[in-house]
Amino acid sequence: MTDDRRYRALSFDCYGTLIDWETGIAAELAPWAERHGIVAGREELLAAFGSSETGVEQEHPTMRYPEVLGVVLDRIAARFGTTATAAERESFGSSVARWPAFPDSAEALARLHERCRLVILSNIDRASFAASQDILQTEFDLVITAEDVGSYKPDPANFAALLEGVGGLGISSDELLHVAESLYHDHEPARAIGLDSVWIHRRHDRAGGHGATAPPADPGFVPQRRYASLMEFADAFCP
Repeated sequence: MTDDRRYRALSFDCYGTLIDWETGIAAELAPWAERHGIVAGREELLAAFGSSETGVEQEHPTMRYPEVLGVVLDRIAARFGTTATAAERESFGSSVARWPAFPDSAEALARLHERCRLVILSNIDRASFAASQDILQTEFDLVITAEDVGSYKPDPANFAALLEGVGGLGISSDELLHVAESLYHDHEPARAIGLDSVWIHRRHDRAGGHGATAPPADPGFVPQRRYASLMEFADAFCP
């Protein structure tokens, strides 16, 4: 069992872990699909998003996230035999600011911040994250975005930037704990570099599938430490 007392910093994925991006994405895609006569449920739309987003980020690692979302909508539209308009692409690209936080995020972050430095490692651009930071009501000690690095997780470059960034705060990799939902974007690359991580399994109550996130390369991979919510983790980490 890991001794939590040695951790001086917590790094977080944001979207899917702190921000309820699936609710936000579904709120955008459901009315769009209805306008285009697409009959598809929430999970089908989220899965279409997940596979499309992964492909776009791999093909265009330096593209800013609002533009990524526009291309993602084009690919979802093509999958369902329709076409997205320029206005729809622009609206979807700016939708991050409308994605809500999970109900426990702000309070849990405040508790965790009393004990540790808080860091963001996110597949996002600076402007979009600024809107989410306002929603989270949290001042992070360090923010690292895909826009800063020039690549998207799970690229090792993003995690190298994380370790370099916390090193600048005087924190070693052994004193850092990564907190995230996505096995594909976060836990597998963290495991590859020996970085401890905690799985906030937000989808624990949904049967099958990975929602808006690509599946892990190793289908049998399950992180050792798992919690159903951020507050459950905060209760254990800050008893």
